[in-house]
Amino acid sequence: MKRILVPTDFSEQAEYALKVAAQMARKFNGEIFLLHMLELPLQLVGTAASGSGVGGGSHQNLPEALYFMKLAKKRFHKILSQPFLKGIKVHETVQFHQAFDGIMEVSEEHKCDIIIMGSHGATGFKEMFIGSNTEKVVRNSTIPVLVIKNEHPNFDIKDFVFATDCDLDNKHTLNQAIRFADMFEARLHLVYINTANNFKTSEDAQQCLNSFIEGENPRSYTVNIYNDVTVENGILNFARSINAGLIGISTHGRKGLAHFFNGSISEDLVNHAQQ
Repeated sequence: MKRILVPTDFSEQAEYALKVAAQMARKFNGEIFLLHMLELPLQLVGTAASGSGVGGGSHQNLPEALYFMKLAKKRFHKILSQPFLKGIKVHETVQFHQAFDGIMEVSEEHKCDIIIMGSHGATGFKEMFIGSNTEKVVRNSTIPVLVIKNEHPNFDIKDFVFATDCDLDNKHTLNQAIRFADMFEARLHLVYINTANNFKTSEDAQQCLNSFIEGENPRSYTVNIYNDVTVENGILNFARSINAGLIGISTHGRKGLAHFFNGSISEDLVNHAQQ
């Protein structure tokens, strides 16, 4: 985890994500790429690009475009002066782009190892399932994504839940989860969620999990079958039952790697997921 991308909108949640990124950068001698996307009106994008030497366009609205750029730079300066970033190499970037596209491009351009993002407000977890920028990044990123909901003064993971449907085509995601768990010396809890709509007998589910983990060598792990009404509820309820600090799932897209949803597994989070 040497190259960490942190998209920011300068919100409180984005700062939570940056603080976790700082802890990881310090722990693994890494560097942070701090990205702010300026989603300006279309007529201003060309103007700003022209002003910065990127492309053509009218200078009619240049003062307004420069105002947004200067405001972003001012906020960057404030963030970079925070004590928790002292001694860490931080690259600040402002892009005129749609947030999702810009995050993907910057992560590829700088060959980042992980994306760490904040999740906003009381409906943050729910939004990851209904189309927010965070959800798009999680579902389409070719590198792990860590989503932070709350402040973590000491990001020290002891128990890491990794939920799987045992699809062997996604076994590479398990390898990523194992490496992540080993880096933090955390115990990995592999779990299959059994639901009425996709039921397996205990014997079949156990065999499925054994096949999925075969050939891997986690430092410390458990294998679990958990019954619940839905997969989402099962993941959250199982994680809460063992007081896990991290939940991991793999996406099902062609590019899906291990994507991590961090958070305090609290009653609050469960309520949001049920809304």
